[in-house]
Amino acid sequence: MEEGYFGDENGSEDELDERRDLFRYVTADNAAEYLAVMDQFTQTLLTDLSAAEISEALAKRGIDLSPEDAENRCSSLVRWKNLMPSARDPRVPTVAALRYTRARFQVTRLGGTVHRQVTKVLQMRDGAREVARELLGSMAALLSKILRQAHHPRTIDAEALAADVTTVFTNQAYFADSIRDFYAYLSSVLVRYDLAGEEYASFKGLLLEYVHLIDTDVSRHSPAVLKCLEDLQPVLDHVLSALDGLPGLASADGAPVERLPGRQHNDWAELQAWYSGGDGGMSGPAQLRVAAESALGQLLTNARRMLTPGGTGGARRSDLMHLAGLFAQASVEEAHRGFSAAFGAYPARHVSFGPDEADPRDTASTSWWDAGPVDVPVSLRERGDRTARGRTARVPDPGIDIVRLLEEAAQELAARLMAGAELAAAGPLDGAHLTPAARDLLLEMVSMALAKELSPSETVRVDDVDLNVAVDVAESDTDTVIRSDDGDTTFLCLALNAFAADEARPVDAPGESAADEDAGEGGQPLPPAGGIQ
Repeated sequence: MEEGYFGDENGSEDELDERRDLFRYVTADNAAEYLAVMDQFTQTLLTDLSAAEISEALAKRGIDLSPEDAENRCSSLVRWKNLMPSARDPRVPTVAALRYTRARFQVTRLGGTVHRQVTKVLQMRDGAREVARELLGSMAALLSKILRQAHHPRTIDAEALAADVTTVFTNQAYFADSIRDFYAYLSSVLVRYDLAGEEYASFKGLLLEYVHLIDTDVSRHSPAVLKCLEDLQPVLDHVLSALDGLPGLASADGAPVERLPGRQHNDWAELQAWYSGGDGGMSGPAQLRVAAESALGQLLTNARRMLTPGGTGGARRSDLMHLAGLFAQASVEEAHRGFSAAFGAYPARHVSFGPDEADPRDTASTSWWDAGPVDVPVSLRERGDRTARGRTARVPDPGIDIVRLLEEAAQELAARLMAGAELAAAGPLDGAHLTPAARDLLLEMVSMALAKELSPSETVRVDDVDLNVAVDVAESDTDTVIRSDDGDTTFLCLALNAFAADEARPVDAPGESAADEDAGEGGQPLPPAGGIQ
């Protein structure tokens, strides 16, 4: 039985690291040179090469690699266990050539296996791979033939039996590999959102016809294969005994030899479990049917997406490729502008819905952080579908919203009136204790005063008739400190005085206002309205 991916239970961590090192040359620096060197060792059997011979052979392929570099590459491959030094004595025509032929190398078993797999992967195409479905019928016939021989152990032809057993397990491995590759290709195509048009039509034919053909063959032959495997279990010992009697391979150092498949009970148990789903798992034929149903379901989903009026319609691949070409030719500034225009990547702003706005205070200048959430329909939010479903909704009655907004406005006005009354009753504000609402109203009025005169050399008055409050702001040598529950507010070099807007200024003397009106500059009386006398 093959070892697991992480080795057997007795394998040490060092052995696992050595196995991982076998793949290092594929991604190491100068990987192309490593691959070319390994190609030279795996072209023929029992290849024994020196660094000079490798350099000469690669030069014929157009790869320039000096003997020194070739020896360095081989030394790295020896360290990674892909190659091993050869014990053969070199025969060279000159003493100078002995330098490069002194060390000879040959490929290891694991190194050759890894390189064959790497070469296969590098040469593999991305397209679909045909499934070897015809092997199922052949397997059923071969298992019937093996079963007939097992019932007559005295007349078993061991050589013919061994050929049939090896063919059965080889066919099963190739069939399972081709199935996995085919459904991996289906998965890579079905996840594409841009599948449409002629490409969708051709893929639909492939899926509907070829997958149905595979499912039909599996449904027809897998019961016969499973029946033969079940009938073979009672006489399996006769088969294994005949196979054990054939000449085999024995290791000189006593190490275990990897036998061909079908020579142990575990091999047959795993083969039967693939068709029957032993240990409560899903059988191989059942997995194929589930995968086919899933692929057909995804195909129908893509078809429904293309036919939906509110969907995206055809593929956008050509549009995106055109846009990518424009980005490749554009400068950095043009690329930023083009991206914003193509994908709508503009700064987030609240879009006002006009009369339908739930809260008219949310305007285009309102931050998303402060604005209320926007109700997005479920179909658009979860499915990206803009198609209207169901009946047309009734026109909502705005009466409830109007009442709610009026109540909110009344509560807000009452709170500001209370803050205005508190501020007007405070008088001189240095050391006064105000509520946060009154303090905020004071900040607004002081800001308005400073907007009129940034450095008020004379007293500046700001009043709010609706709230019946006024504030005098003047320069001062001292600061004004306002106490509040949430902290203190300090006005530097300002003197503040609050009072009711309908009251006279406390700093004004009686008759002062009339005298100011009648006096001009320098305290002289103003001339009569008729002109200068």
